[in-house]
Amino acid sequence: MPDPFLDDDPRLLAEPRPGDNALALSVGELSFKLKRMVEGEFSHVRLRGEISGYKRAASGHAYLCLKDDQAVIDGVMWKGQMAGLAFAPQDGVEVIATGKLTTYPGRSKYQIVIERMELAGAGALMALFEKLKASLAGEGLFDPARKRRLPYLPRTIGVVTSPTGAVIRDILHRLEDRCPTHVIVWPVKVQGQGAADEVAAAIRGFDALPADGPVPRPDLVIVARGGGSIEDLWAFNEEAVVRAVAACTIPIISAVGHETDTSLCDYAADLRAPTPTAAAELAVPVLADLRLTVQSHAARTLRCASRYVERGRERLTAMARLLPKRDALLGPQRQRADEAGQRLDRGLERRVASARSQLNRAGGAVRPALLQRQWERQRDRLAATWRLAASLNPDAVLDRGYARVTTRTGDTLISAAAAREAGALTLRFRDAPLDVVVDGPTVPTGKVEAKRARPYVAAKPDQPTLL
Repeated sequence: MPDPFLDDDPRLLAEPRPGDNALALSVGELSFKLKRMVEGEFSHVRLRGEISGYKRAASGHAYLCLKDDQAVIDGVMWKGQMAGLAFAPQDGVEVIATGKLTTYPGRSKYQIVIERMELAGAGALMALFEKLKASLAGEGLFDPARKRRLPYLPRTIGVVTSPTGAVIRDILHRLEDRCPTHVIVWPVKVQGQGAADEVAAAIRGFDALPADGPVPRPDLVIVARGGGSIEDLWAFNEEAVVRAVAACTIPIISAVGHETDTSLCDYAADLRAPTPTAAAELAVPVLADLRLTVQSHAARTLRCASRYVERGRERLTAMARLLPKRDALLGPQRQRADEAGQRLDRGLERRVASARSQLNRAGGAVRPALLQRQWERQRDRLAATWRLAASLNPDAVLDRGYARVTTRTGDTLISAAAAREAGALTLRFRDAPLDVVVDGPTVPTGKVEAKRARPYVAAKPDQPTLL
């Protein structure tokens, strides 16, 4: 029997049909009905699958796919939920995602809005561990050539660990027993949300301390945590911690967990310690052993020096036996000295006799009459010289009524023109000089000629002779 609601006759316009009371829905209406139906039916689901196509948007939201061998479903995780993740999602990691299903009308897709995401068991965690280890090793962060030697006796040690656990007490006690050292503790969380960021920030903080700042810059850093499961130690497997350890310029000892525990921090550090206590033992030597070693070296040095002195004394004694006696060495020199002394006495006697003979000959040649004539001759010459000097004295004529005309500065004038040119004159008489002024016309042109008087000291009548 034919269906009355079906009409094979195509029509141009959509018109109500007899008995059909279903209204036509818009695409948006149908999409939102599906959205409410899906969200109401699947408001809380847990999906197990492998992460694929993971990417983090600039807004902080994450987009990914969860897949298995049969199907794929899109997923989104908002920024607020991303901050609470205990691990960094990566492709290929199997996880269990908890959230709700919804649809995205813009693309006719359904997806899961993830509220919490966890690794699907220890196997998935180890798979993530190996994947991250291979990725970081490919960058060379675990290369043995990058590792540095630890300082033998560090003055300051920085410790990155929890301030309330037994780890810091064990480290401090062991350092006190072996070699007391200045320790700076940077307190951090070592487990749970935000632990990896705090550990990485502490390592970078120690590395950023200036060498001459108020807080001493550590010579060595110990990153330590007690034992636990792989989930408890996972903060030390985070990429942020591994990169901070590898980039630190201060040598680092990693002491995370027990001897059987291994973290990626151990691979990046310069040295791995099986336990935090062992890290303290590796950081410093035993002070008692160090003192014993220094004392042993000092004793050996003293013995070597004493042995050197003793051997030198023995060689000196042996050489002294081979030397000739003192009298044998000095005998010829003493004899030559005695002979030289005798020759010196005889030579002095001959020299004195010769000098006495020469003196006698010279004394005989010197006669008193000859000396008397020489003295008189020199006296006559000196008297003649004084008479000549007195006749040349320009002031000698002043006693006969003459005067000598000079300028005020002492220059002698020899012409009337020079006197008129000078204006102010000095007339030097026998008893005293007299200053005068010329009254009359001056010379219009021409150069004044003056003759400077030479200084003269008149001879005194009672001047004694030189002889």
